[in-house]
Amino acid sequence: MQFGRTYEEFEVGAVYKHWPGKTVTEYDDHLFCLLTMNHHPLHLDGNYAERTTDFGRNVVVGNYIYSLLLGMSVPDVSGKAIANLEIESLRHVAPTFHGDTIYGETTVLDKWPSKSKNDRGIVHVETRGYKQDGTQVCVFRRKVMVPTETYIKERGGEQPGRPEPKEQEK
Repeated sequence: MQFGRTYEEFEVGAVYKHWPGKTVTEYDDHLFCLLTMNHHPLHLDGNYAERTTDFGRNVVVGNYIYSLLLGMSVPDVSGKAIANLEIESLRHVAPTFHGDTIYGETTVLDKWPSKSKNDRGIVHVETRGYKQDGTQVCVFRRKVMVPTETYIKERGGEQPGRPEPKEQEK
């Protein structure tokens, strides 16, 4: 299974479709709210959302959707990353509700070698999230510092530090 890419493996214009999708539950939304101390009733109080909002129901916290998409992109984009350098832009385009399933895809916009170290490069990507009906809900652009193949080789290969299993005594 691939887990991220080296600088050389990224191609400008490539699109990575992240799989599988994730169905967002009320529990997911409420847990994220509690963990981040976001107590807005739009996300937590069904009665409030039904009676006082245009949506008539709870809306999933947008930053949960962003975080979910960021996580979905790790195996394709940043699994080998040295650092996430910048979130250039983040837009919440449409609401997500409990029961919606989110899918993501990332496009490589650009890439360039690091100016300070020759064993890494910068990749500029845009990730988009969609609901099950194709409605785009979130889009963000970021810059990720990724290793070159040389960096990986010099540090022990694809899984540095992974122990080898010991032989079992019989």
